[in-house]
Amino acid sequence: MDRTQIERRLDALPTRPGVYQFRDAAGRIIYVGKAVNLRNRVRSYFRDSAASRKVFRMVQDIADLDITVVDSELEALILECSLIKTHRPQYNVKLRDDKQYPLIRVTTAEAWPRADVVRRRRDDGNQYFGPWADSSSVRSMLALLNKLFPFRTCPREITGHDPRPCLQYHIKRCMGPCIAAVAADEYRAMIDRMCRFLGGRYEQVVEEIRAKMEQAAENLQFERAAYLRDQIRTIEKIMERQRVFGARNQDADLIAFARDNGQACVQIFFVRGGRMVERASFPLINTQDESSQEILAAFLKQFYDQAAQVPPEILIPNQLDEAAVIQEWLHRTRGSTVAIRVPRDVEESDRLKLVEENAAEALAQMKAKWLADETRTSAALSELAEYLDLLEPPRRIECYDISNTQSALLVASMVVFENGQPKREHYRRFRIKEVSGPNDFASMQEVLRRRFRRAKPELPLGHELNESDKGWKTLPNLVIVDGGKGQLSAAWEVFSELAVEDVTLVGLAKEREEIFTVGSSEPVILPRTSESLYLVQRIRDEAHRFANTYHRTLRNKTTLKSPLDDVPGVGPKLKGALLRKLGTIEGIRSASDDELLAVGGMTKKVLSALRTSL
Repeated sequence: MDRTQIERRLDALPTRPGVYQFRDAAGRIIYVGKAVNLRNRVRSYFRDSAASRKVFRMVQDIADLDITVVDSELEALILECSLIKTHRPQYNVKLRDDKQYPLIRVTTAEAWPRADVVRRRRDDGNQYFGPWADSSSVRSMLALLNKLFPFRTCPREITGHDPRPCLQYHIKRCMGPCIAAVAADEYRAMIDRMCRFLGGRYEQVVEEIRAKMEQAAENLQFERAAYLRDQIRTIEKIMERQRVFGARNQDADLIAFARDNGQACVQIFFVRGGRMVERASFPLINTQDESSQEILAAFLKQFYDQAAQVPPEILIPNQLDEAAVIQEWLHRTRGSTVAIRVPRDVEESDRLKLVEENAAEALAQMKAKWLADETRTSAALSELAEYLDLLEPPRRIECYDISNTQSALLVASMVVFENGQPKREHYRRFRIKEVSGPNDFASMQEVLRRRFRRAKPELPLGHELNESDKGWKTLPNLVIVDGGKGQLSAAWEVFSELAVEDVTLVGLAKEREEIFTVGSSEPVILPRTSESLYLVQRIRDEAHRFANTYHRTLRNKTTLKSPLDDVPGVGPKLKGALLRKLGTIEGIRSASDDELLAVGGMTKKVLSALRTSL
């Protein structure tokens, strides 16, 4: 559609609630949204001069739009969830994995229930628990359940007339309904306990098993009593590992997230009966330029659309404009009131802060896992070569960063990535020696001069390179300096001065993630969800981390500097011995010569220097 056609379509939109879908030139749905007022909401995409880069790009791709009018905002939310799940539009915030997360199903609709793993919840009379973040964790839980609650695992029809049981019965992993070794009511009671266990009602389960154990002991069924005792011990060990995480009997999901460079990771702590019974991480994509509210709302709708159970409370770090309609939707799912709220007191805030810290750690682990994937890093390097017009993927990339938090301690870092992986033995740190004051341009020039001068001189004939030499002598294919045009220009002066050849030089501006190249006024913009951008950001972040770590180390040394450090002949051992014996510098000053000479390692010559210095 051209601009005139768009304006006519916008003017004709109704003011009722509904769902809108944007399509590209190929007819693909690229975005799905809901609105209380369709006309006002859809118009905002085309008339908002302060639109984010993501919205700006999306609008450029819109070739057509569809709307569906509904009676209420709740119906719009339900339809929006369904369409996002079906079409996974390009610009919507969504769970990264295009799959249903695993659930544990307990087939309570059957006469002899069993438990298995499924990926879709159905309205079939069975009970569902989860979801879990991955199949390995859910299968570990299933194995534990079968150990604690010996439910049948076979799908056969149970008649009670089988001639013999299977191995599961003999290893106490099944109660043997196939041979009528257990009554139906006893088996059903065991399944009910298992469901309460999955729901976090550990204390109730332990009380019931303990009562059965005591009854078995009274009836002299000691083997049965010992088996139940072992069950109790296993459950109690699980309870010991689980942190008490709220008011007694509180049921709630605590949700927080961390985000970085368009990637986000949501962490959920599942609290049941006041204990954290499980936690899970869920990565999201397309979160760049989205507010915290939009990210949280998108996650809540997608996660609870497939969750087996909804708790009465959901704690989140920020208020949501959509909270009321999401609560109404979850009320329908749960069958009772659901409150989505922020922490009420310091204690709850601290708990949610812990969830957020775990989300940040999960995001860091997710990045590390990504870097270890050779296929993805190879694709990222090839993509980067294409965008930067390199003849081949850069095998060795060096990135430089300046840390000047305090002008008296100017430092820089050089990090090295080979074949997309960090090569830490070639990392280098620099103290800025020739620059006074916080001058990033001059500091960067000093660092590059020192680095590439080390690479230029010819080595003596027969000299073998050791690993330290290789770090300096191996020239990179690509150099990234942290900064925009100014840093790039300063770095290029050094390259020209030292005649550095066959090395591509670029500057990375953090604010808009623009890559500036030599001789071009227009920056290179890598796609926001591309593997190449993620790799460049990871390299830049590593250089920043390495520089800041070195700066912090030097600052701590300066802060902890002692007058004894300047005394000739006083090394770390003698310094420690003096302080252990005499306590403080003032104690050393006031000590007699005999007291000082009694300290191990002290000599008359050092004593004289000590008296002079102090």
